Amino acid sequence: MLTTLKTSYTDTRAADLAWALGREPLPALAVLDLELSGASLQLRLLGASHQVLLEEEGRSCSETVACMPGSSTPLPLGVSKRVGEWEYEFAARVETLSHGSFAGRAQELLALVADHPNGLAGTFPGSPHAFTAMLAQRHEGQVRWRTWHAYPQEGQLVVTRTRIGARMPATL
Repeated sequence: MLTTLKTSYTDTRAADLAWALGREPLPALAVLDLELSGASLQLRLLGASHQVLLEEEGRSCSETVACMPGSSTPLPLGVSKRVGEWEYEFAARVETLSHGSFAGRAQELLALVADHPNGLAGTFPGSPHAFTAMLAQRHEGQVRWRTWHAYPQEGQLVVTRTRIGARMPATL
């Protein structure tokens, strides 16, 4: 699903994004509710930020990547931790692209997410390459999602990948 967010593009910089687990739902500009094989997942666009709410078998988890005033937890490159009975893994990277490459990458990502049944993307009025996009799936008993936060004024794209679910057995 592709939507135009009813707000101006005023988010700061990629470097100002912070990460948090367990936050209460924040006001969202767009929401997509999904059922993925018994898991209820809500993808939430918070401007150039995102929040994911997951519920399954009486357990819940929330992930927030946003510019959060007063947050002392910057966007980490990676996190691996237990959340109740689940294993949670998060990874983030920042891609810096030339103006032309950025525009092409933005178009690719928006096309990928816009028509996907488990995708949500929001663009900002007057700035076609400023967007936030999210894509979720269920794979081997785990819920996974990817996000893209675009900062065209810096030529930066923040890419995150999350995986949560039962602990995967080690393979020999």
